[in-house]
Amino acid sequence: MKNTHRRSFVKQLFTGIAGTVLLSSHKGIETKESTPFLGSNDSSEAFWENVKKQFKFAPKLRYFNNGSLGSCPISVQNATNTFRATLDAHPSKYMWGGWRDEKEVVREKVAKLFSVSKEEIALTHNTTEGMNLIAKSFDLKKGDEVILIDHEHPSAVIPWTVWQEEKGVKLVRPVIPIMPKTIADIVKVYEKAITSRTKIISMCHVINTNGMILPVKEVSEMAHKRGILVAVDGAQAPGMFNINLKELGCDFYTASAHKWLFAPKGISVFYAKEASQHHLKPLMVANGYRDASIRRLENYNTRNLPELLGLGSAVDFHNTIGKDKISKRSYELKAYLRDKVKDNQQFRLKTPELDELSCGIQTLEVVGKNVRDVRNSLRDDYHIDVRPMTTYGLNGIRISLAIFITKKDIDYLIDALETIAG
Repeated sequence: MKNTHRRSFVKQLFTGIAGTVLLSSHKGIETKESTPFLGSNDSSEAFWENVKKQFKFAPKLRYFNNGSLGSCPISVQNATNTFRATLDAHPSKYMWGGWRDEKEVVREKVAKLFSVSKEEIALTHNTTEGMNLIAKSFDLKKGDEVILIDHEHPSAVIPWTVWQEEKGVKLVRPVIPIMPKTIADIVKVYEKAITSRTKIISMCHVINTNGMILPVKEVSEMAHKRGILVAVDGAQAPGMFNINLKELGCDFYTASAHKWLFAPKGISVFYAKEASQHHLKPLMVANGYRDASIRRLENYNTRNLPELLGLGSAVDFHNTIGKDKISKRSYELKAYLRDKVKDNQQFRLKTPELDELSCGIQTLEVVGKNVRDVRNSLRDDYHIDVRPMTTYGLNGIRISLAIFITKKDIDYLIDALETIAG
């Protein structure tokens, strides 16, 4: 029976996701719920080989750079292209009103994925936009403080620099240990940085440089006891492992969906806790600016709706496989990679080992080799795409272990690195 399930996996993904988007020249696009994959209990490597077939990469390419930008599975590409064709067939209808209900279906799917209300989800463009929205909204005073650790992504720091620091707000930049042993080690860094002038903690969920997971829940609990708001750059987390935003407890969470959720490029998820939404002001205003709901934050008038609706198909793809199953696979690949290199003195892992502190991003140094030379050799000689990390003394390649990566791909990567290491 399992073999039958495996053979039918490709067909079910296409018919269960992209195939649920139906094109009609008269009625536009009608969306339906995807059919759950019947072989969902199958966790064999053959199952994940079939998942890999849902993505189409350049010939010979092994893509370990999902942390920079993800790929849309073929089903999401097809769905998005269908939406685009429908829009071009009757532009004014579908840009302004024709897809109103469909947009709300996407919002509801995203909200359910993150275990929050659809009235707490805005559908925006990218993480950078979300960080700008947050940083610009606050009327902070000279001398007020915002905490951002040293490892924050530039797109999370620059908005605070431009909208707040330049008017006298102090950005506090504590140094976080690159290889902490416990969650408490990280929480203490934030706790020690707090003063009576601290108004906001802005933190990432997964650090871009070495894949370290920061304890959003614990920091939020600690901050809220002191009346401090918490904003989260979640660019690297959603789709890699399970996220319950209600349980995390943060006030704001912004994340590009075009990385680990495999959605079309230029679409993101913005979460604002209902009790904290009154702090936010839209970056852009147009007709409908008096809307009191979270939709006021995404009121762009004309926008790329096929990509927005494609996000719904990406969530369907995610759900068809199963978010628990994806999370488990991410940790399985992490363990497999780390086990392959743990006894090799030519390699040095620069990512914390505990599952609470890292998942599908691992940064690895080839001892004695410049990381850019390693990256270039992987790219030119082995058709492997990774991201070189040179800051904070990492000198390591960032390896992204998305669900289209198989254990054979990891074997190929490690064999290449052993050859490069000499």
